[in-house]
Amino acid sequence: MKLPIPGAQTPDEALAIAVVGHTNAGKTSLLRTLTRKRRFGEVSDRPGTTRHVEVVELRIAGRPALRFFDTPGLEDSVALWDFLQGVGADAGMDRPARVRAFLQGPEARGSFEQEAKVLRKMLEVDAAFYVIDSREPVLPKHRAEIEILNSCARPVMPVLNFVRDPASRLADWQAVLAGGGLHAQVRFDAVAPFVGAEQHLYQDLATLLPGQRARLQQVGQHLQQEAGGRRDAASRAIADVLLRLAALRRGIGEVVYAEPAARARAEQDFQQLALVLVRGCADQLLEIQGFAEDDARLAALPWQDGRWDSDLFHPEALRQAGRRLGMGAAVGASVGVIADLAVGGLSLGAGAALGGALGSIVSQGWRQIGGKLLNQLNGVRELTLDNALLFLVALQLVGLARQLDRRGHAALAQLEQGTASDAALDAPLRRVVQAVQPARSRPDWEKPGSSSDRRRRVQEEAAALLRPLLQPTD
Repeated sequence: MKLPIPGAQTPDEALAIAVVGHTNAGKTSLLRTLTRKRRFGEVSDRPGTTRHVEVVELRIAGRPALRFFDTPGLEDSVALWDFLQGVGADAGMDRPARVRAFLQGPEARGSFEQEAKVLRKMLEVDAAFYVIDSREPVLPKHRAEIEILNSCARPVMPVLNFVRDPASRLADWQAVLAGGGLHAQVRFDAVAPFVGAEQHLYQDLATLLPGQRARLQQVGQHLQQEAGGRRDAASRAIADVLLRLAALRRGIGEVVYAEPAARARAEQDFQQLALVLVRGCADQLLEIQGFAEDDARLAALPWQDGRWDSDLFHPEALRQAGRRLGMGAAVGASVGVIADLAVGGLSLGAGAALGGALGSIVSQGWRQIGGKLLNQLNGVRELTLDNALLFLVALQLVGLARQLDRRGHAALAQLEQGTASDAALDAPLRRVVQAVQPARSRPDWEKPGSSSDRRRRVQEEAAALLRPLLQPTD
């Protein structure tokens, strides 16, 4: 049988890559992170989760560019290496021939069944990613794995996983891999990937497969475009919810306003409306980054366990947000909800404190002014959201978007609170809050999917201001 030559496919064929390694090294997790396919395989702390070879593709323009094969863990590499050295020893077989002879024998269907699945796939592919949990000490079984994989005569790229973990033994692994002839190595972390780690992975693979350099460069460019697309989508999602919150208003009658308990209930109901919008945006950010809200590793999300509920409308949080926004220390007394009481029904929080222009009546829009005057005449007051609340929501969602952008699909730990505390965000987020102010005169913008050209322009303006804040940094 003529074996395929690595890197010799026609342009229409996908590059085949086996993902191999010891049990529970993070192979499936790596593939979830590389492909952003959250439902592929099963991520678990339990050893030996993958029992069969599974396939997942990375497509560009609808066509498969890379085809990954997730293989079972090498469970007994020491015994297998000892066995392979005895196969065909008298016949003077080279190492690849010994592997093929082993696969024809009964042991490949018996005691080494799992390892045989890996080796069969190794002989079929163009290259392999050898995934290593760098937190593990280097043991004889790992040295045996290296010898076994080298015996298949396929380019092997070691992927040193979990290198951010304090327990990582990176130097030990780099030394043993170099000793096994695997000098081209890539550091990765499927829990918190490095900026550009995927591009580096494929660049280094191109050194082993020079005939596929153009294809792998195309993959790297595609990944950059996809990452940019996710950040664009996240920026638009945050801008949309800020527009909806700025437009949000509900009328309450004089009787309700005059009775403290009834007024408190009305404010609480209004807060819940706002929280539903914020939580919806948070779930949308999860979807954009390829996560699901019901993923076990994302349990106790900050907007599901009450942390955001308490933080977003906490008076002290609002006061601090007001200071960062430039509204002074008096903000937050009404927990982010304003009942219009000022002259002509205009609330101070609706447009003030973002500079003189926003404090002016003109910034409210004549439609809003007319509506507020009519409400005054009819004895109706409107509940609206303070700009400090919009600023705090923006901080929360920008913080969440940043965390998700850097979160790998091997992450099992809970997300922490999403608020971005970087003071460098204050000035750009002030401009974002300013950009969404036209929504205050357009209560119809509360609804999603508005066909208004002006709404779309305002959303894009706010999204353009948000986009640089979501750029990853190491």
